[in-house]
Amino acid sequence: QVQLVESGGASVQPGGSLRLSCVASGFAFEIASMSWYRQAPGLEREFVALISSGGGGTTVANSVRGRFTVSRDNGANTVYLQMNSLKPEDTAVYYCRRHLTADWGQGTQVTVSS
Repeated sequence: QVQLVESGGASVQPGGSLRLSCVASGFAFEIASMSWYRQAPGLEREFVALISSGGGGTTVANSVRGRFTVSRDNGANTVYLQMNSLKPEDTAVYYCRRHLTADWGQGTQVTVSS
C-alpha cells in the first residue's frame, strides 16, 4: 500500500532553517509529481510546493517564495522541503502528498517561535 512518511519537523526560532523529508513507498515514485501542504491551527490546509516527477519543474506558494525550496531524490524515493528564513506564520503541520491524489502523509509539526 501507499505510504508517505514525513520527518524533520521541529521547533526553531524565527530566521532559522529546517529541511523536511518525505519517504514514499507503494507506488512508482519516479513518475509521480509530489507536493507539500501545510495546515495551521484553525485554518484550512494550504498548498506550499510542487515538484514534477523528474524534478525539473517546481512551483512554490507566493507566501514562501524565495525562502522554501522543494527537491527530490528519485533513487531514494524521497522529496524534500528546504525551509529558510522561517517566520512565526510558517508554524503548521506539514504534509506531503502524491499530487492530486488521496495519498497523504501523517504530517510533521513545524513551530517557529522565539
